[in-house]
Amino acid sequence: MNKYSTKFFIGIDLGDLENEICVIDRNGDIMESTSMDNTASAINTFFDRFDRAQEVLVAFETGTHSPWISQLLQARGFQVLVGNARKLRLIWDTANKNDKKDAEMLARIARFDPKLLHPIQHRSRGAHMDLAHLKARDSLVRCRTTLINFVRGSCKAAGARLPSCGADAFARKVTDYIPKELLAAAVPCLNTIMELTQKIRQMDRQIEELCTRSYPETLTLREIAGVGPVTALGYVLTLEDPTRFKKSRDVGAYLGLTPKRDQSGKTDKALPISKAGNTYLRRLLVGSAHYILGPFGPDCDLRRYGTRIASRGGKVAKRKAVVAVARKLAVLMHHLWKTETAYNSFYQSYLKAA
Repeated sequence: MNKYSTKFFIGIDLGDLENEICVIDRNGDIMESTSMDNTASAINTFFDRFDRAQEVLVAFETGTHSPWISQLLQARGFQVLVGNARKLRLIWDTANKNDKKDAEMLARIARFDPKLLHPIQHRSRGAHMDLAHLKARDSLVRCRTTLINFVRGSCKAAGARLPSCGADAFARKVTDYIPKELLAAAVPCLNTIMELTQKIRQMDRQIEELCTRSYPETLTLREIAGVGPVTALGYVLTLEDPTRFKKSRDVGAYLGLTPKRDQSGKTDKALPISKAGNTYLRRLLVGSAHYILGPFGPDCDLRRYGTRIASRGGKVAKRKAVVAVARKLAVLMHHLWKTETAYNSFYQSYLKAA
């Protein structure tokens, strides 16, 4: 991308139904400010006026529609910058904010210094479609959890206590413990829970097949205790290309598992993790970290690392241990993926011995 060869800078404030557009030239003068429907045909019609796509730089923020619009424009040869909406303080932290000014600001930032947009790279359409399988399964699991919590809470309020059991066996095991006066309300929920369990198992088989057929690199990642097909596939589809990161350690910060920083002079505050990046993958990694540190987690360097942190005492130390293991797990998975090496559960001891 060479801004000196770019003649037109276009900022687009994406909306659900309509987009605001601002076009400025190399000198910063506004050539056009208009709106258009948020459809592929309307976008194509607007950009048909530019004979040389390589001379046009288009900038907009991340959002629901940014993936397909960026793919559409890039396929036509336009330069596209997708700004990180979380970091564009110049746009959302203003006293007089509206869509037209947002579009103009995007165009001017792209003209002045594209790095101020903190541009991101959307995953490919194929990866996006495959990731939808994981997101669909996650939605089903959340629905089942909501129903289970409702049934347990209703019974507890009526003076009954349901036995402890896993979500898969919940509908089978608790029926005889539900008070008779609650059966009319609970039975439809139990039937739905059973149906959801069957659908989740079906999706688990599909995800397993997808890993084996299209993403063999997940097999190496699954050698780590606590990393199943869902976490491994979610990791691969979210990062998509391991060469995006020069160092494996950068993945921890990318996923928001490193502390925020607020340093000024001699003041350097201790802050919580940034929670930037992909929320879904971060949640999967934290779940794997809980398993590694839990009663069923096997002895390994990851577990020993987390145990040392948790041994400092208190709930805060245990929470920090889980986050620390999740971060180290993300780094380790990237290293295994990038180098295509086999997993050694005591890799730290091996490195010291070497």
